[in-house]
Amino acid sequence: MDEDRTTTRLVVLAVVGFALFNYPLLRVADVPVLVLGVPLVWLYVFVVWVLLIVLLALTTRKR
Repeated sequence: MDEDRTTTRLVVLAVVGFALFNYPLLRVADVPVLVLGVPLVWLYVFVVWVLLIVLLALTTRKR
């Protein structure tokens, strides 16, 4: 039962990750704005990337 929940969470995480890196949402962040000298689109990509890695680690860790 626990493996089914983990599998479901991983599938949802993959779909959410795909949606967050898809063109329409990247286009929203692609504006000529600098945040601490970093373009907003690059900040968006790296923040989403780190969040996906953290969520993946939390989902797959052994309890």
